[in-house]
Amino acid sequence: MALRTRRAAFSATVFLATCALAGSFVNQKVGAQQATDENKVRDSLKSFTGVYSIVEQNYADPMTGDRIDKAIYDGAIPGMLHTLDPHSNFYDPKAYAQMREDQHGKYYGVGMSIQPQGGKIIVVAPFEGTPAFKAGIRPGDQIVSVDGKSTDGMDSAGVATLLKGARGTHVAVVMAREGSEKPLTFDLVRDEIPRYSVDLAYLIKPGVAYVHVSSFMETTSREVGDALDKFEKNGKLDGLVIDLRGNPGGLLKEAVAMSDKFLQKGQIVVSQKGRAFPDEVYRATRGEQGKRYPIVVLVNRNTASAAEIVSGALQDHDRALIVGETTFGKGLVQTVSTLSENTGLALTTYHYYTPSGRLIQRNYDNVSLYDYYYVRDTPKDSANREVKLTDSGRTVYGGGGITPDEKVDTPKSTPLQDRLLIGYAFMNYAKHYLAAKPVTKEFTADDAVISDFKSFLKTNPPTQSLTYTDAEFDAVKDWIQANIKAELFTSQFGQTEGLHVRAEWDPMIQKAVGYLPQAQALADKAASVQKQAALR
Repeated sequence: MALRTRRAAFSATVFLATCALAGSFVNQKVGAQQATDENKVRDSLKSFTGVYSIVEQNYADPMTGDRIDKAIYDGAIPGMLHTLDPHSNFYDPKAYAQMREDQHGKYYGVGMSIQPQGGKIIVVAPFEGTPAFKAGIRPGDQIVSVDGKSTDGMDSAGVATLLKGARGTHVAVVMAREGSEKPLTFDLVRDEIPRYSVDLAYLIKPGVAYVHVSSFMETTSREVGDALDKFEKNGKLDGLVIDLRGNPGGLLKEAVAMSDKFLQKGQIVVSQKGRAFPDEVYRATRGEQGKRYPIVVLVNRNTASAAEIVSGALQDHDRALIVGETTFGKGLVQTVSTLSENTGLALTTYHYYTPSGRLIQRNYDNVSLYDYYYVRDTPKDSANREVKLTDSGRTVYGGGGITPDEKVDTPKSTPLQDRLLIGYAFMNYAKHYLAAKPVTKEFTADDAVISDFKSFLKTNPPTQSLTYTDAEFDAVKDWIQANIKAELFTSQFGQTEGLHVRAEWDPMIQKAVGYLPQAQALADKAASVQKQAALR
């Protein structure tokens, strides 16, 4: 009873602390209005504690610790915040620790991504250079136990917790692998595991570079700078494709620092405007160093937040051609504060605006969270959208993400592609193939491999009912070949090689390269405008 009471008191305290902190951000008024607001907050808190007390005493089932946490962490606090906007959020201790880990770009463990599959915990891939990678762990390996503790019934988060620990400590991991008669035991020594936001950077062809940025964390701008330095050391750089597709954003300062590498000193990157704090304007402090080259930025529906800041800044200053789909439209700034017991509150305190003054945030009034995230519609026309101009006078629109200069839709997947991905067909085939023989970098998914893959699908269907015609298969054959090769290369040579294979196939990247001449014309026009402005 004492434990239950203590947990209930703690959960209620966190709720009240959240309310108080939110109030400290929001209630920046003075005089009678502030007193009225404070009275309303006090009355609301009394109502909440009254309701909570009745629930705890009279609910049909016992209010155990887990039920209390769920009511507060998953119910009361998120419910309160989501009535304000879709992005204000509360983090319980586990979620808060994960968020901080993601921002730091490193953690301590063995270095592999895992996921549930068919009731088992499967290795997606070990990260290159980590203890798991060096030990020879492969994608598709099943984690049977960690330090003698069976993984039966555990989720991936629970297994990940067992694998993490202090640097230099040992952890014994038992794996089941296709083609191995007995389980394999790995004695791994935990180490610092870096998490890179630039997970692929290479020369598509001489002088033309490609950089994929997956998120914005504390090391992103440095990683981008390192990639550019490497390209330039290997020869003249004549063009760059920056891939921000699927990038959910992250740290504002890293978006500003990355933009700084491509803009002129003093140019605005982004401004943020709110009610409780003074407006802030962020500018390029160093500016682009060395030769200017054309830039194409690839974006899609899931490019958000900090990635939209970079896209908007380069577009408004005519420094890059934006290619792809209209971005997500997440332009609300969350200030993250630590609450009691390692919980956290991310409260919206500002709105982001591009250099031309465009609001990035999409409208969310009278829209459910599900519709906001998954059923959003790209604006069909510009009649009701704010109109702004780039440095050279091009028209751009605000209030709904970043609209690309060149619209290129992501190819829609076919039912066959969806079933193969959902059923992990390529990972499972790679396990099957490598159980018999390794691959070299000269490997190609030729007709013999395709025939073997089809036979594999018959005996190991990725879904309960996998049927397809020859025409359906042939329509996506090149995609299937690329995925087979990518999974085999990931297992044999590491994640980078697998990503490289997929990028070489990706038709969107090839289209982006084709837009480099237009990006060059845009950059030339921007330089001319800047020169004329300097002469005035």
